Amino acid sequence: MNEVQLIDKYLKRLTKKNNSSQGLNDDIFFDKSNKLSVSIDTYVEKIHFPNFKVPNFVIKKILRSSLSDLICKGVKPKYYFLSASGNSKSFSKKNLKKISNSLLSEQKRFDIKLSGGDTVYSNTNSFTCCVIGFSNKIVKRHNSMIGDDIYISGHLGDSFIGLQILKKNISIPKILKKYFISKFYMPSINLKMVNFLQKFANTSIDISDGLLIDLKKMIRQQKYGFSIRLDDIKLSNQLKKVLNINKRLKIENIIFNGDDYEIIFTSHKKNRSSITQYSKNNNLKIQRIGKILKKHQDSHILKGNKKFRINKNLGYTHQF
Repeated sequence: MNEVQLIDKYLKRLTKKNNSSQGLNDDIFFDKSNKLSVSIDTYVEKIHFPNFKVPNFVIKKILRSSLSDLICKGVKPKYYFLSASGNSKSFSKKNLKKISNSLLSEQKRFDIKLSGGDTVYSNTNSFTCCVIGFSNKIVKRHNSMIGDDIYISGHLGDSFIGLQILKKNISIPKILKKYFISKFYMPSINLKMVNFLQKFANTSIDISDGLLIDLKKMIRQQKYGFSIRLDDIKLSNQLKKVLNINKRLKIENIIFNGDDYEIIFTSHKKNRSSITQYSKNNNLKIQRIGKILKKHQDSHILKGNKKFRINKNLGYTHQF
């Protein structure tokens, strides 16, 4: 079974008297009476990151990916807890110094504080990060409306190219490699999105597993569908260069693979001009790429004038 099926069948029933758990249908816990939001994620070598050769970059990816869970709900992260498993090689003095320096830099960047955790000896490198924030409300996952516009922040696909470079699955000019590898390890999460989402979003989720699979997660409880205009998804200038160099690469085989940690959200169409102006004033990259449909079976992708459904490259799903 996959991750969603496992949760639905075995874990949801344990939360029936705990409304703050969101029925395990979201990535965070929200206790409204205490204005408390909590998220937790685990990252394992060879699944979430290819190796531990650059611990200073790996730890940034782990922390930013974890912060993203709260930011996409319109909550500013304040504290984080970090548990780690590894051995004398991964936790050498040299590596520990790199990890510590990276975390200190990230703490300053995002105004957060390390508040606890644990360390365990293991031959497998893994990390679990818990993030806490406080807010009067959150942008819930299953709260879209029929006819809502679908938006994404930033650019998609850069992280996937970075991972392919690290796996030596793709060859691109050296001058571009650094950019894409940095996008894999250091996703561009933005604290300005907290207020933006609180102001405009009906529902939201971060794009960790992939644009389509996360969009489906966001609307599955409502059984809504979606229409996505592929031509409206703007790419970074660097990714455009890669596509121009390698004509065999197709946009649809790149942007749906996840690890972007951008945000997908919906908003009423009456907000279009306000969103455009607000994002411009606050230097936010926001793209309107589609709309919410009434029936899930009507979901489709538009490429030019052609309508089609994609049955592969939906993203990543944990299988058990």
